[in-house]
Amino acid sequence: MNQVCPLCENHAEKFYEDTQRYYRCSTCEGVFVHRDDLPQADAEKERYELHDDDTEDAGYRNFVAPITSNILKDFSKEDKGLDFGAGTSAIISTVLREHSYDIKAYDPYFHNEPQLLTQQYDYIASCEVIEHFYQPKKEFTRLREMLREGGKLYLMTDIYNENIDFASWYYKNDPTHVFLYTAKTFEYIQKAYNFTEVTIEKRLIILK
Repeated sequence: MNQVCPLCENHAEKFYEDTQRYYRCSTCEGVFVHRDDLPQADAEKERYELHDDDTEDAGYRNFVAPITSNILKDFSKEDKGLDFGAGTSAIISTVLREHSYDIKAYDPYFHNEPQLLTQQYDYIASCEVIEHFYQPKKEFTRLREMLREGGKLYLMTDIYNENIDFASWYYKNDPTHVFLYTAKTFEYIQKAYNFTEVTIEKRLIILK
């Protein structure tokens, strides 16, 4: 049975099936898990708690450096930022606060301060988060509304392309990775949410 894409709400067809059923949108080219196969909230949280998020680990800091280094270059200590989906350690907030940056950490499981979602920010960082969106249309609408004009949204995720064998792709093997993106998906997001430009550099996506 065909599905409706949870990002652009257009037609999507069956793409692949193993322990979960995956559909691919014919418009934005996003790949998503059938809604009946989405993990339950408690199972999702348990999975996140398994992450080894040591803020002192040099490798972990290096992993998020594409985001933190660009924010340090593009914004100042006076600008206001949000670490959206910060995880257990809030590594991005931790690194930027070491440079005296004004950034708040939000996570629905580990830093649940919903009042932070009612404010606006000069920049928002979201590292390895957007692939967990059950409702990407709702989440990107919220992220765009929280950005001040001239602001930037910094994202990190692994991007699917036709050269990847989906059946053996490590990234889809995490059952909490329920919406997967292509370069065309980010082009759709740029236009649909009125960003002036999108830049993709490997795993880093910047929407301005």
